This record gives sequence, structure tokens and C-alpha cells, in this order.
Amino acid sequence: QKTSICYLSFPDSYSGGLGDTQFSFRLRQAGGSRNSPFQDDGRYNREAPVTLQREAAHYFGYVYFRQVKDSSMRRGYFQKSLVLVSRLPYVNLFQCLLQLIAPEYFDKLEPCLEAVCNEIDQWPPPVPGQTLNLPVMGVVIQVRIPSRVDKPGSSPVKQCNQENLLPAPLVLPSVHELDLFRCFQPVLIHIQMLWELMLLGEPMVVMAPSPTMSSEIVLALTSCLAPLRYCCDFRPYFTIHDSEFKEYTTRTQAPPNIVVGVTNPFFIKTLQHWPHILRVGEPRMSGDLPKQVKVKKLAKLKTLDTKPGIYTSYKTFLHKDKTLIKRLLKGIQRKRPSEVQSALLRRHLLELTQSFIIPLEHYMASLMPLQRAITPWKNPPQIRPFCQEDFMKSLEHAGPQLTCVLKGDWLGLYRRFFKSPNFDGWFRQRHREMTQKLEALHLEAICEADIVAWMKDKSEVEIVDLVLKLREKLVRARCQHLPVKEETLQRVGLYIDTIIGSLPEDLQTVLHHP
Repeated sequence: QKTSICYLSFPDSYSGGLGDTQFSFRLRQAGGSRNSPFQDDGRYNREAPVTLQREAAHYFGYVYFRQVKDSSMRRGYFQKSLVLVSRLPYVNLFQCLLQLIAPEYFDKLEPCLEAVCNEIDQWPPPVPGQTLNLPVMGVVIQVRIPSRVDKPGSSPVKQCNQENLLPAPLVLPSVHELDLFRCFQPVLIHIQMLWELMLLGEPMVVMAPSPTMSSEIVLALTSCLAPLRYCCDFRPYFTIHDSEFKEYTTRTQAPPNIVVGVTNPFFIKTLQHWPHILRVGEPRMSGDLPKQVKVKKLAKLKTLDTKPGIYTSYKTFLHKDKTLIKRLLKGIQRKRPSEVQSALLRRHLLELTQSFIIPLEHYMASLMPLQRAITPWKNPPQIRPFCQEDFMKSLEHAGPQLTCVLKGDWLGLYRRFFKSPNFDGWFRQRHREMTQKLEALHLEAICEADIVAWMKDKSEVEIVDLVLKLREKLVRARCQHLPVKEETLQRVGLYIDTIIGSLPEDLQTVLHHP
């Protein structure tokens, strides 16, 4: 794993550029998922947006690479990378941190890192919804950790600066959001197609001239489904030394559901059987506008001297949104700031994803049993099965056309989506949340019931059985952190004690000390 991190921390093809560059990678953890040393009983993942949850089986690597001429070195160059490894996808926070640490580290080496680590050790854990002040090297980074209850698309809550921090803090507008407009500059007119390919979890290669461009485009692509979680694998930067190289380049099976960012031209040859390849060059202007790549047939994929383009035979299900493209182009001509253009783009992608997902959410909610069907002395009723055809019928009167002006084959897009890992991930999470809600409602129904009346005509065996079942429910509610008030759990605990108190002494002893 250390070797993989080392290979991923350097540009793997000739990099003539001198100076400093920053990029990111994502690495599968060796030996399956393991618990992180930072235990928080899962609270962070429950409260964070699904797109910012801590990863269980992958690490993110954030790299600051310096290459400068140095005649004292054997190769004639000083080449060094400082890498920060984390399970959290906080690309802005960690790249900002590296900008502060790395130049000092290259100058002063180990003692500097030791001092920085001591400071970072004192940082509070990330709590969704809180604004953190993080001191490092005489600077205080101030950033808000997003929460699951934030309204999607709302601008970050104004940072409240309770303490008068001196020096004034370095305020980050977002812990993770990239400059989408800059990342998508060469493909703005194809944003609709790229969104569909991400939604459907299609295998895709991003070939870029540098790890910075490859990692930014891959991270921008995977973020464009928010608030829906992108459930497939993704590698913002990938090299020929990676342990999965053979797995991804084999032609004996279909490419996996993954977006992979590469810079080495050798990949054009080894990955030319993949269905979608985005090749971008150095950013270029065509008059006032950034030069846009064209969609090309896969057969035109030449080795090594391949021109920029999207090499695919994919036909989009939805029509292009020409108004978005016109607004972005007008913004370029008016020299509108990049963050304003990015906000426009993010808003469009958010509305598109919401238009697609809201009908699914509505249909899923209709599968939940009615509250009156939940009775205290029977197991809670089951969630009805998801029937694709019933859902398709529901689209006639409650489909995406209600919230989205885009025309096209929405039904075809849903049918394809049902086969993707993104649907599977969304459905499992929703089903789990609904099951937990049912459990919580059942516990509340038990609290409202008249337990003494129920016990009157019951045998000891039935009463003991109830005690064991209620105990199991209580343990499960606490372990799974079900959405139940603490007061409800305490009342169930008192119920159990009341029931046990009504039993003969020998049974009481057994039940008090099981």
C-alpha cells in the first residue's frame, strides 16, 4: 500500500512543467475494510450528506508535488511530494492545508512536519453542521462541515465568527466543492451527456495532460449527481503501477463500473476497448470561448497522437439544454467570475438530479405501510416490494416533466438506471432508512399501549417471550441509532421492569440476570 501511495504521488508521464502542482488520488485499502482508529460510533456518517461520508474501504490521497532544477541532485532536478492521506473527501480543506505546509516542509524538512502534526492532533473532530476553527502554522483555517439537513443547493451558512480571531481566519467557502466551471471548461456543451453517463455508472476513462486536470475532472464528474451518491468506483489519478492495472486493462471481461483518470499516453492503447473515453488537452481558447471537444466515434481512437474529444457511441436519452449553454457562454463574454459560473452549473445539475430522483422518492414513500397498520403486539408490517412497472406507470402523472423542462426519453433513462450500481445504492439506503423508521414507529406504538390490560389473560411463557423481544428491540434501537426519542427508549425500559415485576420471583431472578 505504501508503494502504491508513492507511485500515485508523482506524475507518471514526462512532466516538463517546473514548479508546484497539486492533485488527488483514491486508493483501495489493502485487506478489505478495517475500522479507522478514529472511532465515532458512526455518528459522523449518519449526520453528514451521503456524498461526504467517511469511506470504509478506500483512502483519499492529497498531493503537493514540487519539481525544480537543482544541479546538486543526480537527475538535475529536485522532485518531492508531500501527501496527506484521509478517509474524508475534503479536497478543498486538505489541498489548502498542503499549500500552507508543503513549501515550509520542502525548506525545513522533518521538524516542520512534527510541529504541524502536533497542531493537527489538537483539532476537533468534524461534526456536520458545525463551523470549525483549525489552527496550523500561525494561520486559522475556518470551514463549515456540511450536514445532511442542509437544504441542497443552498449557499453555505454565513460563517459566524464568535471569537474575534487574530489574525483573521482563512475562511474556506466550502470543504469540498470544486470550481466546476473550470473543471468542465473543455466539455461545457456536453454536460448533459456526461451527467447521464455518471447517473448510469458507465465505465469511463479521462485522459488528461496532468494529474491535476485528470483528478479535478474525475472529482467534478462524480460530484455532478449530488445530492445523489455516486456509488461506483472512481480513481481521480491512476498509474500503470497500480495493483488494479491488470483488472482494468483486461479484454476478457467488460470494463468495471468506474471513472478512471490517467495521464500516461500508454493507456490509450491499453484502454481503447472501454466504451467512453474523454481525452482533454491543455486548456485552449477559441476566440473568447474555451475550445470545446467534439464527440467522436471510438474507431477514430488513434494511439498516442489521439486528438482531444469524447470517444463514444453513446446516444443521450435527454435533449441538450441549450439555455444553460447560452447562459454560460454569455457569462464568459461578460467575464463573469468563475465561482458565479460554477454556481450556475451546480444549480442546473442539482435541479436535473432532483427532477430525476423526486418521482423515485415519491414512489418509494408509497411503499411504506400505513401508520395505523402498526400495532404494538405484532411485528411491524413489511415495506411493499419495489415494482419497476408500477413505478413507470406512476410517471404519467408524477414524472420529471413536472419539474424539468428537458424533453427526451425519460422512461428509457429510468430503465437503464435500474441496472446501475447507483440505483442499487440509492434503493438499499432508502430501504434501510424506511425499515428503521418502521422499527421506531413500532417502539412508539408499544409505549402508547396498555400493557397491564394485555397481560391479564396471557400465560407466563407469552409474558417472558414479550420481555425477551422488547429487550432485543431496545438493544437494536440503541446499536442502530434508530430515529427514536430517548424518552421513548426509557419508557420501554420501564415497561420491561414493570412486566418482570409482575412475574414470580424465580422468573424475576432469571430475567434480571440472564
